[in-house]
Amino acid sequence: MYFYFLIIRIAALLGHKKARLLVRGQKETIKRLTGEAGLTSNSPKDGLTAPIWFHAASVGEFEQARPLIERLKANGEKRPIIVTFFSPSGYEARKGYDKADGVYYLPFATRRNAKRFLDALQPSMAIFVKYEFWPAYLRELKKRDIPTYSICSIFRSKQLFFRWWGKAHLNLLRCFTHIFVQDETSLALLAQHGITNTSVAGDTRFDRMVAVKKTADANRLTPIAQFAQGCEQVIVAGSTWPKDEILLAKYIRSIQESGFSSQTKLILVPHELDEKHLHFIFNLFQGCMVKYSAVSAMNDPVSRQNILQHAKVLLVDTMGLLSSIYRFGQAAYIGGGFGVGIHNTIEAAAYGMPVVFGPNYHHFREAQGLIDAGAARSIKNYNELAAALTTALEQHEYLSTKAAKYVQSELGATERIYKEIF
Repeated sequence: MYFYFLIIRIAALLGHKKARLLVRGQKETIKRLTGEAGLTSNSPKDGLTAPIWFHAASVGEFEQARPLIERLKANGEKRPIIVTFFSPSGYEARKGYDKADGVYYLPFATRRNAKRFLDALQPSMAIFVKYEFWPAYLRELKKRDIPTYSICSIFRSKQLFFRWWGKAHLNLLRCFTHIFVQDETSLALLAQHGITNTSVAGDTRFDRMVAVKKTADANRLTPIAQFAQGCEQVIVAGSTWPKDEILLAKYIRSIQESGFSSQTKLILVPHELDEKHLHFIFNLFQGCMVKYSAVSAMNDPVSRQNILQHAKVLLVDTMGLLSSIYRFGQAAYIGGGFGVGIHNTIEAAAYGMPVVFGPNYHHFREAQGLIDAGAARSIKNYNELAAALTTALEQHEYLSTKAAKYVQSELGATERIYKEIF
């Protein structure tokens, strides 16, 4: 663990952007906490005003905590809500989250940092999301007898906890007051190894995505609605990486060459929005693509609508819109499957969209669930991509019913966890 933190510090010294943000942000956390009214080392310990602490690795895990946070706020919770992130991308994306009373980086998980952080925060309870199991924090929370929960967790037999050399890590799970897992497989695996402070609650992201369907910023979505207007075959490609974009560009070109290009459009939402990546995308789709930022800035609504209706590809180069954009599509492609793993498939499925993604999906329960439900397909190459997207578009109504039924079957995790804890 200490070696890992050392590598991050070295990377920061060498100029790695995210590592520098991480090191700088973590150093500031204790200073910020001890300097804010109501969150100093003199905070009450009576459980009424001491904060509820949520910790998420990054944005994806935060979306699992978010329904519970918002349920608390809706019910008039008086204790402050504090959110911490390990990842700079998570912190930077959600540092302005208005339902939290404070958003911070989590200081590196050393024993000294854990003591200083908990001295400053003095939480009434701690809620960790999914894969967050920091030994120093868990042991210190247990030592102080602070109720500690893990939500939306998934466990697999190949994880460190269940290896013969992972006994110490397995014992960490006993630091939790309760562990809310996503499925019966995780529950059985934990029980097999003597961890019984557990129950199946499901994944709160399903509740979150259904709620997102009911809210949208109409002004920000207007250019996207104009782009999709009158087109019955719109593909929304979310959180894409270069390998995904190369395949999608080939698919769009093949449609154009076939003479049926007016029937299909692509809304592309890349995972990274740095200039190098945007330039790469521009070269791939040159001649048929417009940028969301450019058309949004146009003052002439007639000219803007004309440009959007004639474009074949809309590049959304703005953060925070993806979960609302799926409403304009008939089929979804989820990026990341040619890398370490696919991104959020639930966002698309919540709108009743058939989903296509790359081969690295096996660690994502919801992806397998969508495949089993007949609403998703994994692809390994261009030919499989073309066949999957064509089928998804042509059989949209039939496959949409399957996706919607699967999402409906997974709702209710937020309420189950809320009732158990609060």
